[in-house]
Amino acid sequence: MNQAWTKYLPSFIQQKLEGRHALQKAISNTGWHAADNIVRMVIGLVIGIWLARYLGPEKFGLFSYALAFVALFSPIASLGLDDIVVRNLVREPASRDRTLGTAFVLKLIGGTCSFLAAAGVIFILRPADNLSHGLVGIIALGAVFQAFNAIEFWFNSQVQAKYSVFAKNIAFLICSAIKVVLIVTKAPLVAFAWVSLLEIMAGSAGLVMAYRLRHYRIRGWLSNMKTAKTLLKDSWPLIFSGLVTMIYLRIDQVMLGEMVGSEEVGVYSVAVRLAEVWYFIPTAVYWSVLPSIVDANAGDESLFYNMLQKYYNVMALTAYAVAIPVTLSAKWIVLTFFGEPFADAGLMLAILIWANLFIYLEMARSAFFTAMNWNRIYLVTLCLGAVLNIALNLVLIPRYGGLGAVIASCIAYWFAAHGACFFFKPLRKTGYMLTKAMIYPKVW
Repeated sequence: MNQAWTKYLPSFIQQKLEGRHALQKAISNTGWHAADNIVRMVIGLVIGIWLARYLGPEKFGLFSYALAFVALFSPIASLGLDDIVVRNLVREPASRDRTLGTAFVLKLIGGTCSFLAAAGVIFILRPADNLSHGLVGIIALGAVFQAFNAIEFWFNSQVQAKYSVFAKNIAFLICSAIKVVLIVTKAPLVAFAWVSLLEIMAGSAGLVMAYRLRHYRIRGWLSNMKTAKTLLKDSWPLIFSGLVTMIYLRIDQVMLGEMVGSEEVGVYSVAVRLAEVWYFIPTAVYWSVLPSIVDANAGDESLFYNMLQKYYNVMALTAYAVAIPVTLSAKWIVLTFFGEPFADAGLMLAILIWANLFIYLEMARSAFFTAMNWNRIYLVTLCLGAVLNIALNLVLIPRYGGLGAVIASCIAYWFAAHGACFFFKPLRKTGYMLTKAMIYPKVW
C-alpha cells in the first residue's frame, strides 16, 4: 500500500515510487526528520541571533565555551549505543524490551559519569571561575536525562520518526519561548543554561508519553548483564569514536577560550553555528537510510555498494548546494543578522561551510561502518583526524585566532572522512567511492 502523501506528487515520480514501499517509508521518515530539524534550524537560528546580540561577543563566547566543553564529555553519556541499538532492533524487533531496558540503564550510568567528569574537569581547569562552574554543571546535568533517548532508538528502528519528532519539538518550542522571555527581561547568563537543561528534561518526558501512546510499556523493559556485554562489545569503539569526534568538532572552541579569550570564541561560534545549522540534512537522511543499508548488506554485494554510492552522491551534491550560496553571502549574512561586533565571522563562515562536504560524507560513510561492524577502523580514522586538528590548532590559533581554528577544522574533517581511507587497504574502495561522489555526484 502506498504512503498517503505520494498522491500529491507529480505522476512521473509516483510511477517511480509505485510498489516500492520501503523507499516510500524511508522518504516519509526522512521528511519527518527534516521537518524537525528545519523547525529547529529556523527558530534556533533566530533565537541564537537574538541571544548573541543580547549577550555580546564576550558573554556569548563564554556560553558557547560551556556548551562546547560539555559536548566533549557527551560520548560518555551515549556510550556509542545509538547505531548499535538501532541495528539490533532492526534485526531482532522481538527483543525490544530487553534491548531498550538495557540501553536505558547503560545510558543512565554513562550520563551520570559524564556529568561528574565535566563538572570535575572544569573545576580543575578554572578553579576560581564560579560562573564557568555553574554553566558547565547545569548544562552537563542534562546528560543524565538523555537516558530516555533509548525510546527514540525504537522509533528510528521502525522508521517512525514522527513520534519522537513531536515529542522533542514540543519541548524545543516551549523552551524557545522561555528564552525569548529571558532576553526581553534581560535575564542573567546562567538562566539560559537552566533552559538548556529544561529542554532535555521536557523532551525526555515527551518521549515517554509518545511511547505510551503507541501502547508500549516502559515497565516491561528488562535489563541483564548478558545483553549489556553484547551491546558494549560492539559499541566500545564507538564510545572512543564519539569522544574523538567531539574533540575534533569542539576542541577548537575550548582551545580558543583557553589560548585567546571568550570574545574570540564568541565571534568564532557565530561562524560555527551558521555552518552547523545545516547538519540536519545528513542526520535526517542517515536515520532513514541506515535500516536499508543494514538490510542490503545481508544480500547482494553489488546492490549494497550501489546503494552506498548513491548515498554518497546525494550527500556530496547536497553539501555543494549549501556551501556555494553560503560562501557567496557569508559576509552579508553575518553583518545583517549579528551586527558589526561579529563581522570577522563572515570570512570564517565562508571557509568553514566547506567542511560540511566532509562531514556529510563522513556521516554517510559511518552507515557503511555500522553495517559492516567496522567500528574499530572507524575509531582509528577519527583519532587521526582529531590528532591532526589539535596539532594544527596549536600552530594556527596563536597566529590567526579563530581563522586558524577554521583552517585546522577543514583540514582535519577532510582527512578523517576521506584522506584517511587511502591509508587502510579495506577502505580504499570507499575512498575511491567518496572521491567519485565529490567529483561527479550523479544521483539518478
